[in-house]
Amino acid sequence: MLVIDPSVSFAEMSGESVDRYFRLIHGARDRKPSRRLWCPAADVYRTRDGWLVKVDLAGVSVDDLHITLSDKVLELKGLRRDSSYAEGISYQQLEITYSRFEKRIHFPVSIETATLERDYRDGLLVLRLREG
Repeated sequence: MLVIDPSVSFAEMSGESVDRYFRLIHGARDRKPSRRLWCPAADVYRTRDGWLVKVDLAGVSVDDLHITLSDKVLELKGLRRDSSYAEGISYQQLEITYSRFEKRIHFPVSIETATLERDYRDGLLVLRLREG
């Protein structure tokens, strides 16, 4: 949110903003990337025998992925790690979020007793929940 103080001239504000911008840019390259949370994208399909769920998990290791079924909720938890980052390395641009994530998908019916089949290839997790 931008707040304008009428007692400060535009030239003073502009100079201050530019100074602040360059301080942030200069200091950011030496800092570790943020640990902001992310929520992977998912598609959910109703099938004849249950549900098909596809989740975009590029860069997530199978070992860092946990899946839970309870009542009407499918819960995915995991971690996407940045294996390229190390002390002494600076970055030019970071758009990919590396952190823990949680994704909860709510269903209109109970899925707790469904049979779960998993396929994880090329960063796409495909889950088939077959009603039992």
